[in-house]
Amino acid sequence: KIPPRNHTKPTIPMAALPLLRWGASSLHAHFSPTPPRRLFSALRQPPAAGRYEPGSRVMLKGMDYPELEKWVQSQGFRPGQAMMLWKCLYGNNVWAHCHDELAGLNKDLRKMISDHADLKALTIKDIITASDGTRKILFSLEDASVIETVVIPSARGRTTVCVSSQVGCAMNCQFCFTGRMGLRKHLSTAEIVEQAVFARKLFSDEFGTITNVVFMGMGEPLHNVDNVIKASSIMVDEQGLQFSPRKVTVSTSGLVPEIKRFLNESNCDLAVSLNATTDEVRDWIMPINRRYNLSTLLGTLREELRLRPKSIVLFEYVMLAGVNDSVDDAKRLTELVRGIACKINLISFNPHSGSQFKPTPDEKIIEFRNMLIQSGLTVMVRLSRGDDQMAACGQLGAAGDYQLPLLRVPEKFQVAL
Repeated sequence: KIPPRNHTKPTIPMAALPLLRWGASSLHAHFSPTPPRRLFSALRQPPAAGRYEPGSRVMLKGMDYPELEKWVQSQGFRPGQAMMLWKCLYGNNVWAHCHDELAGLNKDLRKMISDHADLKALTIKDIITASDGTRKILFSLEDASVIETVVIPSARGRTTVCVSSQVGCAMNCQFCFTGRMGLRKHLSTAEIVEQAVFARKLFSDEFGTITNVVFMGMGEPLHNVDNVIKASSIMVDEQGLQFSPRKVTVSTSGLVPEIKRFLNESNCDLAVSLNATTDEVRDWIMPINRRYNLSTLLGTLREELRLRPKSIVLFEYVMLAGVNDSVDDAKRLTELVRGIACKINLISFNPHSGSQFKPTPDEKIIEFRNMLIQSGLTVMVRLSRGDDQMAACGQLGAAGDYQLPLLRVPEKFQVAL
C-alpha cells in the first residue's frame, strides 16, 4: 500500500537549500543594500510528492516504475499489466492523458484506474509561437499557478524541451526574470514529467522526435532535488520516454550539497550556471554565491567528478556587457575551470522588463570565445531562441504582485549599467 501522507509540519536540515528572506519594507524596493546574514534561512519543504492517503486518488505520473508496479499489484493486478500501463503513459507513441487513451489494457484494470487514479497533472493554457519557430507552452496547475515550458526545434534534427521545476525561484539572480519572482511553489514529479510528455504528444509529428531535455526553465532544479531526480529518472527509463541520460541536463546555480547528491544518485548530465569569475561579481549577480562561493563550488566539482571519470560538466556563462566580459574575465575563467572536465556555454543576455543589464555585443562574445579556445577549452555560443516572445533563457515567468529587490550594484560597475 502507498504510505499515508504525513500531515505534520516538515522540518529541514541545515544543509537544505536556503530561501532568500526579506523584510516587509524591502519587498517593493528597487534597490537594497547587501542583505543581512539571515538572507539564507532554511526553506520549509512541502510534503514529499507521491505519498497518498489510503483510498485517495493517485497521480500516476508521480510514480517511478517500481512504485507503479507495486500500486497496480496492490489493486489485485499482475506486474505485467503495470508494464502495459507504463507504456501507455510514456511509450508506444500513446502518451496517455486521459482514461480513454488507455487502449489495450484489461477492462477491469481501466475501470480501476478510472476510479482511483489521475493521468493528467497539467492543463494547457496557451501555446505561443516565436518568429524562429520556438514554442512556449503555458500550463495551468491545479491551484491556478502558471508555468512555462519551451520547445526548441533545430535544423540539425535535434529538438529540445526546456522544462520548469518550480513556480518562480528563490535565487534572485539579478539577470534572470524568473529569479526576480521569488519562489511560489515546487513542482511535483508529475508536473515536471508531464512537460516532456506534452512536448512529445504535441510536436513529434511537426518536429520529429523530441531528443533532449534541459532543466533550464523556471526555478532552481536542485532546490526541488527530490522531485527533479525522480522526474529525470522517469524520463530516461528504457521502457518509457527513453531519453538518453546524456541528453537530459539538469542546471543549477550552485547548490553544493544538492550537487553532491545529484552526481551520486543520477546518471543525467549536470550544468552549472557560473556567470562570473570573481566572488565580488558573483555575490552581486547570484546571491547563492554568498553561501557557496566559487572556491567551494568548483572544489566540490573537482572532487566529485574524479569519481565519475566519464562525466563532463557544462558551465553556463551569461555575457553581461561591462560586468563579466573582459579579457581578464576570460583569463580568470580559464584558470577557474582548470582540472575540471567541462564545456563552456556562452549565452547572450536576453533583456526583460526591469533589467539593469545589457547584452555583450556579438563581436566581443566571439573574441571572448576565441580566447577560451586558445587556452584549450571546449566552448559553444548559445544563440537566443524565442526571445521575441519572452521564451529565451532568463525570460520565463510573470512578475506578479511583487519582485524580489534588486541588489546594490558595486560602485565600479555602476557606470557600465
